[in-house]
Amino acid sequence: MRAWQNHLAMFLRKIERRKNGRTHIYWSVVENRRLDDGRVVQRHVLYLGEINSSQAEAWRRAVEVFDEDAGRARTLALFPEDRCEVPAAEDVIRLRLSEMRLCRPRQWGACWLAGVLWRKLQFDRFWAERLPRSRKGTRWDHVLQVLATYRLLSPGSEWRLHRQWFLDSAMADLLGCDFGLAEAHKLYTCHDLLLAHKQALFSHLTERWRDLFNATFEVLLYDLTSTYFEVNAADLPEDTKRRHGYSRDRRSDCPQLVIALVVTPEGLPLAYEVLPGNTADSTTLRSFLTKIESQYGKARRVWVMDRGVPTEAVLAEMRASEPPVSYLVGTPKGRLNRLEKHLLDKPWQKAREGVDVKLLSQDDELYVFAQSTDRIGKERAMRRRQLKWLWARLKKISLMELAPEERLMKLGAARAKAPSAWRLIKTDIDKNTGALSLALDRDKLRKVRRREGRYLLRTNLTESDPALLWQYYIQLVAVEEAFKTLKGDLAIRPIFHHDEERIEAHIFVAFLAYCLQITLARRLHALAPGLSARSALAKFAAVQMIDVYLPTNDGREIILTRYTEPEPDLRLLLERMDLALPAQPPPKIAAAALPR
Repeated sequence: MRAWQNHLAMFLRKIERRKNGRTHIYWSVVENRRLDDGRVVQRHVLYLGEINSSQAEAWRRAVEVFDEDAGRARTLALFPEDRCEVPAAEDVIRLRLSEMRLCRPRQWGACWLAGVLWRKLQFDRFWAERLPRSRKGTRWDHVLQVLATYRLLSPGSEWRLHRQWFLDSAMADLLGCDFGLAEAHKLYTCHDLLLAHKQALFSHLTERWRDLFNATFEVLLYDLTSTYFEVNAADLPEDTKRRHGYSRDRRSDCPQLVIALVVTPEGLPLAYEVLPGNTADSTTLRSFLTKIESQYGKARRVWVMDRGVPTEAVLAEMRASEPPVSYLVGTPKGRLNRLEKHLLDKPWQKAREGVDVKLLSQDDELYVFAQSTDRIGKERAMRRRQLKWLWARLKKISLMELAPEERLMKLGAARAKAPSAWRLIKTDIDKNTGALSLALDRDKLRKVRRREGRYLLRTNLTESDPALLWQYYIQLVAVEEAFKTLKGDLAIRPIFHHDEERIEAHIFVAFLAYCLQITLARRLHALAPGLSARSALAKFAAVQMIDVYLPTNDGREIILTRYTEPEPDLRLLLERMDLALPAQPPPKIAAAALPR
């Protein structure tokens, strides 16, 4: 029986802090729990914040009532089966099945699968070598596994992990530990140990991707994103990376960081870098090229990037290097305007089904003007949907009786929500009556329709097959999917940490969780292609662990810790993935709990 069931007491803890010359008093409800080694640790059950003396007295009474079920503080002595001396003659135990109890259901299946992925990537050996036990015996590699598993399955703050998630999961059962692994200070201290091993992790991942998925690194996808903080910008020190800049999350009111990421076309991550929040995309590539070459050596690899990432100077350096660094980048529409007259006379060539291209060689580069039937349909549907919404919204605003300032504010909000469609509509406000008139700009609409589904690509791979170049470019969706996963499933945003090293460690843990998820996704792609990683985790999460207590006639209890049987669809998935669930834990016999 796990030691966190030894509840000793609940009480109020007072924390005093001085801020701006004043002493502030904060309160928390804290619970004592006895660990397997006899030590008592504290778990924060509820944070009350800053409360006055009368409120504190009310909480003291509430906590006393909350603990009155036990009547008094006490410790139960529990003995596992191998420590109980049972006479040899007592080979039959009578059970009182009518008094059977089912206790403490907790999530097991997805936690177990995360452990399988952790070992598949050999993170267990990698981190055991680099994060040795502390002098007090803390397994930092286990703490990190808990943090990464939490980020993969139910992402949130470390505080929530400490207060709730760890006890609701079977991580303690799977790792053979107790609640001491989730003490709040250990979760935060573990962050401080990670960044020194960042480059070693990147090298380790390269080998694992090659061994697991036969990955090659001839084509690398490079892109950037940003993530924001929930923090008062006035409190930020001047030398931090937290800066205001262009926010891809539309949170320009918050300081942010920029994350640069390199992945393979399959989405397998190789490296990332954390940059100040006001970093311009075009200033990042040169340093990243140097880091990749220093870590993996110079090789014939193709860098695929979106427009705005490389500068003309960096592209010139890539062409002039020895050997030349190959690249394929999207180009801004302004360059398409300049080259359009040269492309008009070029014939269309079929690159592949649904994709036609025009080729233009110029200054040791090849320009590929590509037109995709699928992209035309997709972009046209997006434009129509946005334009339809904006037209209806503007019509509604035109019928409202509003003050001029309020009308302008509503127009600004509509423009911010549909900026692309806004450029296709002419708006005019009568200075005398304030009436709003609308008209569709048909000239602009014709230009937009002509450009939909068309891309101008630029490369120094002048001898390459246009179909291959197009295939390279559309693989940029892999890095976009990586960012979508980090921000969606793994909830990397917003960041609440204040210390800069822990901020970067927060991103490091999210990167580890993404490695686990993409490993699962690649296995599913080969074995169960219709199933996403998130769907598979949800199926495994249905397997719960529960403690079954069976009282005996001699005053003891048999304790059976069991995970539930998987459903037929999950059994089929386990078979397809060539996974076998472990044996059920052995039963224990212990002295029965004292009656309350």
